[in-house]
Amino acid sequence: MRDENSFPHLFYLMSNEFIEAIKKHQSVFGQNLSDEKIALLNDYYELIQEDNELLHLVAPCSAEEFAVRHILESLTMLGSLPLKTRFADIGTGAGLPAIPCLIVRDDLRGMLIESKAKKTDFLQKAVEKCKLEKRVKIINKQFEEARNFDISYVSCRALDKFTDKLPRILKWSEKCGLLFFGGNSLREALQKNRVKFKEKLMPMSEQRFLFISKKQK
Repeated sequence: MRDENSFPHLFYLMSNEFIEAIKKHQSVFGQNLSDEKIALLNDYYELIQEDNELLHLVAPCSAEEFAVRHILESLTMLGSLPLKTRFADIGTGAGLPAIPCLIVRDDLRGMLIESKAKKTDFLQKAVEKCKLEKRVKIINKQFEEARNFDISYVSCRALDKFTDKLPRILKWSEKCGLLFFGGNSLREALQKNRVKFKEKLMPMSEQRFLFISKKQK
């Protein structure tokens, strides 16, 4: 049985580990985050930990691994988003990579597309907790059913059967820029679909990449 009385102390330790990991590794990812932004990222991390056992938002991992793999890796796409970009995050799940980017960059606006209702309920809580309500629209639909609003970039990180759905994503995205996280199989799928892209290896990783395709004029 779980000792409920130990939970507050455990969360306190995990939050401290998360914050220290962000501060320790952020420079490797090209970030220099303020204490205010780190606190909001920690609020988001805590919220995921509270609901993860029920909703399976992310695979179980240490606070440091979460800070590096889920938060700092998500922030690598900021360097490819022009000022005041509106973007759509397909199959956003827990809100990755969108929510960390929206927390750090106040000029961005995001459309979070998630087909599972329980996860969209979580996203609503996260958006409110992180004070993003005015800059985020949450859509509880399959991405094909969502109207392509006034967006200029499309991101995707952990969509189920990503490579199988890639042709449909490309058609839906039209001339938007693409920011896709994945490995060798995604690279091969992009090449097969004749997408011109650059790739960026994630710091502290040997096989995770950000694939970047510029917006078409």
